[in-house]
Amino acid sequence: MAPVNIAAQSIKDMTAARAALSFNVETVRDYLFAGRTSWKTHKKIEDILKSDPAFDRSQRNFIGRVDAYKRALAITKRLLELRRVHGWSKQETDQAAFILSEVLPVALHDAAFEPVFLGQASSAMMSEYWDLVSNKGIQGCYLQTELGHGSNVACLETTATYIPETHEFEIHSPTLTSTKWWIGGLGKTATHGIVQANLILPGGENVGPHLFLVQLRSLEDHTTLPGISIGDIGPKACGGLAALDNGYARFHHVRIPRTNMFSKFAEVMEDGRYIQPQNPKHSFGGMMYIRASMVTFGGWTIARAITIAIRYTTVRRQGECDEHGLERQVIQYPSTYYRLLPILSRAYVFIALGRQTMKEFTTVTERSERGDFTKLSEIHAILCGLKALVTNTVVRDLETARRALGGHGYSAFAGIGRLYADYLPTVTYVTSETRAYDDINEQQYQVVRAAVKSYQAFISTPASPLDAYSSYIRLLKGNNPKPVMETAIWQNSDSIVHLLEWRAALVLNEFVQTLDNLDANANQRLSKAVTDAFVAVRIGEMITGLDVLPRRESNIIRALYHLYLLTTTEDALVDLFSTGLLQQSRDRELRLAIKHHCLQLLPDAIGLTDAFSFSDWALDRFASQTSLIFLPC
Repeated sequence: MAPVNIAAQSIKDMTAARAALSFNVETVRDYLFAGRTSWKTHKKIEDILKSDPAFDRSQRNFIGRVDAYKRALAITKRLLELRRVHGWSKQETDQAAFILSEVLPVALHDAAFEPVFLGQASSAMMSEYWDLVSNKGIQGCYLQTELGHGSNVACLETTATYIPETHEFEIHSPTLTSTKWWIGGLGKTATHGIVQANLILPGGENVGPHLFLVQLRSLEDHTTLPGISIGDIGPKACGGLAALDNGYARFHHVRIPRTNMFSKFAEVMEDGRYIQPQNPKHSFGGMMYIRASMVTFGGWTIARAITIAIRYTTVRRQGECDEHGLERQVIQYPSTYYRLLPILSRAYVFIALGRQTMKEFTTVTERSERGDFTKLSEIHAILCGLKALVTNTVVRDLETARRALGGHGYSAFAGIGRLYADYLPTVTYVTSETRAYDDINEQQYQVVRAAVKSYQAFISTPASPLDAYSSYIRLLKGNNPKPVMETAIWQNSDSIVHLLEWRAALVLNEFVQTLDNLDANANQRLSKAVTDAFVAVRIGEMITGLDVLPRRESNIIRALYHLYLLTTTEDALVDLFSTGLLQQSRDRELRLAIKHHCLQLLPDAIGLTDAFSFSDWALDRFASQTSLIFLPC
């Protein structure tokens, strides 16, 4: 048999895959981007970026950390110039940064520093600083995490003691473990920082963590100000976030004006009187904003990886021969599509769910500013659960996608390795990693606490309403029938949603009944079950909302969402068996249903990645069928 021209065959395979699509890619693309107008804006901005030499990536994989940082500063400068030249809005500038997918030292300025100003600064502080903040006349960071504690803010050790005689706060790091650590943008870049510190009143009373604006470096020569020790903490694991200057800081009795306290909701008067907030969770606004944005970001991150993996395995041929005498496309092997297509489904779910979550967070924030705090605790629990679910899932999916490329997946040119290294810390940042006394993730702990609280309230007052995050608890009231487990259940999305709600209810019920003697994994299982149920209900709502789309496009997205529900159920098999919701042999029917849905989606896999609208430039050209000849590994 004559040797195969790999480049020509790759083009042929990709062309055939696109010709066989059953839906309109543009319609699904517009759905992902929340409308054609948004996509057109995206495309217009990308055209500007890819024609600019400042964003050249040809040497990115060959430079060290110092040069990576300098390159990131140059990119940041150019982005700000383009913002002024083209009159980009904040949203358009954020879109440009998203398209670039570069690690930038100002990332935390955008993700935390600005949102905290908008949500917690007094009108006087906004008047003084907002023009500088919004135009990056000052560069900010968010100093919460310490060597000893992370998002367990009640145990933070940095203090802010009010001095009534001079109308100042004294910021101080009293112990080694109070050193601010891991702070993005602090090592070299930031001129100012929002410091989370315990507020100490004149009488010595500690009223807990509050936020304070502290200038860190001179605006004349960028030198560190007196009383402050700042440095870079060094390289990170796997070479990740190389261009981000994560840093540390210690404060030695540093004085700041009284007006530098973020006092929109809590304030210290000149004479030392303390005006307490109506709800203490206001000070968590910065972290809550980051968690809300992480859902969509996680979805788009695995969208990049799965686009690379599916395109590669479509043109990569290896193993047994097909009817044409060619080696089979790797994507056609069950072990490949069974791993990759569920990742594709999760990308779609997280993108849509994240957009919905951010809208809800914005609504709750606006209501809180008007004095309505009824939904604040609920959104806090939701964001904690989603943060844990999404970040753990994305890290796992990135590695699965990378391995699907075989040996080529370990090459930096494949693109997924960089995604993995840069995304990996999201599992442990915006948390306190692991709570030492009970060995559970901080976010999972928050979900468990909220679930138990809702359960106890429901038991004591059955007529009390349940919020969206605890609606599954209703199943424990009266004689609600459990799902009837028939083969047909795996074809019905509503039935699977109901099953996952039952799982959450029974796992919670068992948790509460065994509080005195919990097994070591009880907290994690409950957190996962509760969050899975919440997401499943939202997917049910999203499926209903697909009716606005044409039939073919509605059907393909519905199949993706259904696959998400099926694989979530497969992941929950231990709970389903232990709670008696599932009997033996039903798991095989479930796995066959997953296979059926994968085969249903397989012919459209390329089109579903095309709908993400990643150009070859955005993916560093790796995934183009014409840009790389895939050699045998």
